[in-house]
Amino acid sequence: MQDDDEQRAGAAGVVLGVFEQVPLPVVATAGARHRVIAANAAYRASAGRERVLGLPIEELFPELRGQQVLEMFDRVLTTGQAQVGREWRLQLDLDGSGVPVDHFYDFVVTPHRVGGTVTGTLLHFLDVTGAVRDRQLARGEVAAAEQRYGDAREAMAALQRQLLPRGLPVLPSVLVSASYLAADAEESAGGDWFDVVPLPDGRVGLAVGDVVGHGVAASAAMAQLRAVVHDRLDETGDPGLAVAAAHRVARRSTGVFGATLCVVALDPGGDVELVSAGHPLPLVVSGDGARDTTAVVGPPLGTGAGAWTRRTDRLEPGEVLLLYTDGIIERPGREPGTATAELVSAAAAAVADRGLRTPGLSAAERATTLVPELVIRATGHTDDVTLLAAQLIAPAPVWRTRVPAGPAAAGAVRGGFTDWLAAIGCGAEDALALQHAITELVTNAGEHGDPGGEVGVRAELHADGVAEVAVTDAGQWRPRAARDLSAPADDGLGLAMTSHFVDDLRVARGPGGTTVTVRHQLTRPARHLLAADVGSAAPAAGLVRHGLVLDSPEPARVLLLGDFDGTSAPALTAELERRTFGGTVSITLDLSGVSLLASAAVALLHRAVARSTRNGAELLLFAPEGSVAQHVLGLASLPHTTR
Repeated sequence: MQDDDEQRAGAAGVVLGVFEQVPLPVVATAGARHRVIAANAAYRASAGRERVLGLPIEELFPELRGQQVLEMFDRVLTTGQAQVGREWRLQLDLDGSGVPVDHFYDFVVTPHRVGGTVTGTLLHFLDVTGAVRDRQLARGEVAAAEQRYGDAREAMAALQRQLLPRGLPVLPSVLVSASYLAADAEESAGGDWFDVVPLPDGRVGLAVGDVVGHGVAASAAMAQLRAVVHDRLDETGDPGLAVAAAHRVARRSTGVFGATLCVVALDPGGDVELVSAGHPLPLVVSGDGARDTTAVVGPPLGTGAGAWTRRTDRLEPGEVLLLYTDGIIERPGREPGTATAELVSAAAAAVADRGLRTPGLSAAERATTLVPELVIRATGHTDDVTLLAAQLIAPAPVWRTRVPAGPAAAGAVRGGFTDWLAAIGCGAEDALALQHAITELVTNAGEHGDPGGEVGVRAELHADGVAEVAVTDAGQWRPRAARDLSAPADDGLGLAMTSHFVDDLRVARGPGGTTVTVRHQLTRPARHLLAADVGSAAPAAGLVRHGLVLDSPEPARVLLLGDFDGTSAPALTAELERRTFGGTVSITLDLSGVSLLASAAVALLHRAVARSTRNGAELLLFAPEGSVAQHVLGLASLPHTTR
């Protein structure tokens, strides 16, 4: 008997030794709190401590709350079914700095049974952060774009993106965010859609719909339905009338028949009116959880008697109204109740900024950015997923400033104006357009204004999402013919360029001075995703830098970064003079990093190009397709290359 005991003890020692030396981190847990009952050396090293026995997983890694990991352990314990994850992005504080950072893991969690009863879990995992990062770097943006749009599936996804709104309105008291994830199937273009419509009475209309099927036909039906709903909301501001109009279309069109639709009108004070035609009800989400809005789901479009119940609800500050399509519920391997609970949990964590943290994003942006990643990465998806979120925000302030007229006026205004654009949530494209416009207007005001006087700027965001900016000075407008005839031929581009950057420009002249007012509809981008994008970090927020930076990566190439206006001219003139030996040596001027290209800078480039040409040299201007510089140089008819 003693020999048997010794043999068993020896065998147990061998097993323990092998377990301890396994290079893959392995841990066993027990009970509902998942307390550690066994952990090898590799796991203890990953946890950063030797004493782990008896501690719950949540205590070892508290930052896992809200990242769907603890919930995964719960599922294994309750269902007895293994869970597998591939390249999950988790934010962990492994170095004890207090700042969680992104890591990627492959893992398997299996049930631990004693006598046939599941008493705990077994986890082994592999840190694949290095491999994921290497693949991301190797792939590159250009290669990813070529791969994404290289076949018919991606072409249909591109079609879907073109049919959906290209931007969301920037509103003074309501912040709206949206994301669309294409179906993970061969025919990825589907019938999910969303829209946001500023209403005539100051409210905002929110619409989410789902047309049956996939492919080009579904996309065409979706576009038809969205156009009808948008038109009726814009005209009447009534969700019920918008749904009724969509119903009439569905009765006549087989492609729209059976589609679902939810339309909401949200008042900046928090009142909500909504109508649902066969569509999942929106959620009101807070950090503590979520609840369905108080409404009744009517029949899908084209079916039934065409009568839907209107209901009202209330959105409080700090809460997020989340509209969604059923693609986020109907996921592989999930019952609707379980999938809905996961959606609620992930949305609450995102709104409260728990779990995966994304600094700089609002609660609505986190809901549409992080929720798809948190719930879809565990199961995948087979249908389109659309999320549309809205939250109440403090009204956008009116911005005013006065600066001395002169060459430095534009630069003095631009910093504060850019901060105002960022504060109201303006998208980068519209921000650049308005920055260019204001730079030109302030520069012009300094030229024809009262010498020694001031230039005033007033910016306001209206309820319809239109920014109105007025630039005022005490001078009198001087027609082009009355200006100094010795001025260069490329002078006077300011107003012409400004009119191309904004929706509307008006000049008011009076005995007290001149006021130029521009109006421009502001938007912010929605996120249009493919399956490969789920799990990637959210894009960084931000607008543009101030001031021009000159760099010289090659002897015959000068790189410009940042703002390029009249105040930057001396620095660039000196650099070009030195590099070209007075315009006699050819160089390339790389404008790919320019965030602002004012008319004064365009005039300088005109003169520099002409001078080099006269001397038999070449000043080659490089402005990539779609860049700020390419747009401005095209308006100014200044020769350049995009390659």
